[in-house]
Amino acid sequence: MHVPRLGLRKAAAIAAAALCGLAVSAGPASAADGWKHQPYDYYLALGDSLGAGWQPDAVTGQGYISGHGYADDIAATLKAQGTKYVNLACPGETTGSMINGGCPYPEPYKNQLDAAAMFLKAHKGDRVLVTLDIGANDVDGCASASGLDIQCGLNGIKQTAQDLPVILKTLRAAAGHKTEFVGSTYYNPFLASWLTGSSGQTNAELSAVFLNLFNGVFAVEYPLNGVRVADVASAFDSNDFVDQVPLKPGVTVPLNVARICQWTWMCAPAPVGPNIHANDAGYQVMAKSFEAAI
Repeated sequence: MHVPRLGLRKAAAIAAAALCGLAVSAGPASAADGWKHQPYDYYLALGDSLGAGWQPDAVTGQGYISGHGYADDIAATLKAQGTKYVNLACPGETTGSMINGGCPYPEPYKNQLDAAAMFLKAHKGDRVLVTLDIGANDVDGCASASGLDIQCGLNGIKQTAQDLPVILKTLRAAAGHKTEFVGSTYYNPFLASWLTGSSGQTNAELSAVFLNLFNGVFAVEYPLNGVRVADVASAFDSNDFVDQVPLKPGVTVPLNVARICQWTWMCAPAPVGPNIHANDAGYQVMAKSFEAAI
């Protein structure tokens, strides 16, 4: 999910602090609860801007790492068990840049995957939870106000399908037997185009078809590589065009459209929106999806 270069530098600084200190303080109190298992020693969050907790400022629209992302919500719950939190997620990361570099990481780390693998190798004997969301930026640029670029979308899905197994196999090879992995599917921010009229509604329905193809990559590759699936797409009712709910007085929309308006910044007025990132409530929904997969 694309963010300005300034955000990448800030993310790199946070990553450096995490790697040097091996723990970053957890964020505010979490809505995620009920983690009923032996405590983890470490929680390692990987991925893109959603993993980093990126949000626009509610007044100016300027993006920043909010400390209220789904990983922060999970970490806040695990903190009570003594779990140390390391977040290496980088806004703007693609599957390709996670493997080959793009987001800036401090020496000696070449990229996010390298930093994560080195961390896991250093903690093979520890009980580690790893969460991952990656791939959104492979397809994010394929939708615009004018519609969905079908070939771009297909190319992005193909790229994710090629890169994701490389990422997962590298992480699994570096991890000890006490490490648990959970990866997420994605919600569909482009459902918000439903509000723009009949052509927008056609685009929203088409985007849902592509989202299902895209999330199908995760539904296959995660289990094949020993990774549990946090079904964020279902938590956002991403395919429910049938149930109609009131969005505001006089406006009724499908449930999946309402979820995007309620749980992301896509329906917020300018300069804050439209913005594809989850808000606090949306990140809590994501955290609960990860919890359900444990």
